[in-house]
Amino acid sequence: MRVTFLGTGTSQGVPVIACQCAVCQSTDRRDKRLRTAIFIEIEGLKLVIDTGPDFRYQMLRQDIRHLDAVLITHSHKDHIAGMDDVRAFNYQQQQSIPIYATTITHEALKREFYYAFGEVKYPGVPRLELQPIVAGEPFYIEGQRIMPIEVMHYKMPVLGFRLGDFAYITDAKTVSEYSRSLLKGVKVLVVNALQEEPHISHFTREEALAFTKEIGAETTYLTHISHRFGKHADIEEHLPDGVHVAFDGLSLVV
Repeated sequence: MRVTFLGTGTSQGVPVIACQCAVCQSTDRRDKRLRTAIFIEIEGLKLVIDTGPDFRYQMLRQDIRHLDAVLITHSHKDHIAGMDDVRAFNYQQQQSIPIYATTITHEALKREFYYAFGEVKYPGVPRLELQPIVAGEPFYIEGQRIMPIEVMHYKMPVLGFRLGDFAYITDAKTVSEYSRSLLKGVKVLVVNALQEEPHISHFTREEALAFTKEIGAETTYLTHISHRFGKHADIEEHLPDGVHVAFDGLSLVV
């Protein structure tokens, strides 16, 4: 299985106009963080987790020409706003793209992209095939087993996903004992670490490190990183062995 980070950043606390902060001014390409998303290739199956506002550019930047399915963690705009650009794959592949998410997230997609779900569809609208999934109940895509795992983003349930020895969690603040049990034995864990300071709905660095230590992953990559966390090289200096900062374009073989 190959995992490629399409984006590792967040709009949380990010200045966007004439910013002079150290991260914005950095010449290190690892500090150029688009909104958090990931691309997975496993035995010919090609999946994306989340389609945020940067989805189109992320797919172009990585030269991804085929997409079998999309998995959505939750309905916040920084994770779904680019859904409309799935239409390029509809056109190229001449088929609908399955969208795996909870029914609550599907309802949000129907509101946000109402034109894709009307009885009379305008020519060229995205063709989205909604596939409901439930936390704690595995589902299969072309024979590949995927376990959706519920975590809490403040009071909002969010899905993480486990595929074999790999697990991907973003926007977590608290994780139940049951959900933690579903993560036992993973070798590579990706988990959010927004910043150093406490936050109402995201792990801080210390919370993320405590979490990965309990899970026992051999290797952990931190993602969903805000500018407040600082530059890639500076964060890396203060991480224990086996824990790394993910960056856009990073590709792993798991």
